[in-house]
Amino acid sequence: MRVVATGNGKPINIKLEEMEKKDIAIGSKIRSLREQKNISMEDMASMSGLNAQYLKVIEGNLQVPTIGELIKIVRVLGVRVGTILDDFSNDGPVVSRAADWQENPVERGKEASCSPMSYYSLSSKKQDRHMETYIVNLNNIDGTKELSSHEGEEFMYVLEGEVEVRYGKEVYNLSKGDTIYYDSIVPHLVLPAGNSDAKLLAVVYIPV
Repeated sequence: MRVVATGNGKPINIKLEEMEKKDIAIGSKIRSLREQKNISMEDMASMSGLNAQYLKVIEGNLQVPTIGELIKIVRVLGVRVGTILDDFSNDGPVVSRAADWQENPVERGKEASCSPMSYYSLSSKKQDRHMETYIVNLNNIDGTKELSSHEGEEFMYVLEGEVEVRYGKEVYNLSKGDTIYYDSIVPHLVLPAGNSDAKLLAVVYIPV
């Protein structure tokens, strides 16, 4: 059972099985929205700057897009990031329990166990929000090494492991407890450092 606050401040209980029925993979939502808006895969690739073959992998729920890639995709679709991630909306406070992401850390893209990055949205139930908050798992497996950029700002706090942040021509190495705050318009890439996985809290501001 999960407790979510409503607009009047009274909590409501939502059964996990009810949420699972609504739990549609990121790729499926992206494909559905793209088809609804009559955007071809070629146009999506051209406007987002992402490879068409890679987009097909995402839409097939075989790969979880990075947060930066997701932002580029929703820009083309003309929707908020929350449109892809949200299940329930509330205009009051929203509580995410530690057990939710500790026991089931990947809320979306469960099919993508081989993804170098997975994340759990802590703010997906908050209506009309201006920030996106995530618990991000960085898995030490081969993945994209290309830097990406998007409008906005990002703040990251390392919860576990070692993290390497490539920001423009600079490289920053972070340990547990370290933070970094940067303008995301500058090309950047976040990777686990060394041979271990890493976990971090990420707060992303995306201008409307």
